[in-house]
Amino acid sequence: MKTTIKIAGMTCGGCRAAVENALKRAPGVASAEVSLEKAEAAVEFDEKKAALKDLKAAVEKAGFKAE
Repeated sequence: MKTTIKIAGMTCGGCRAAVENALKRAPGVASAEVSLEKAEAAVEFDEKKAALKDLKAAVEKAGFKAE
């Protein structure tokens, strides 16, 4: 499944990398691409291994707000 998550609080490339790495480490995530300019993440994941709430939790754990 593919989804887009809006992310608040990113201000630099380091923020973008932190969110992208957090999402890629989440169970079931096949790919994650974070855009600093759009303030969002495009994520492809296996619904059997992860839910949207799990992806948002990974973003929050990295220190950012998932909307």
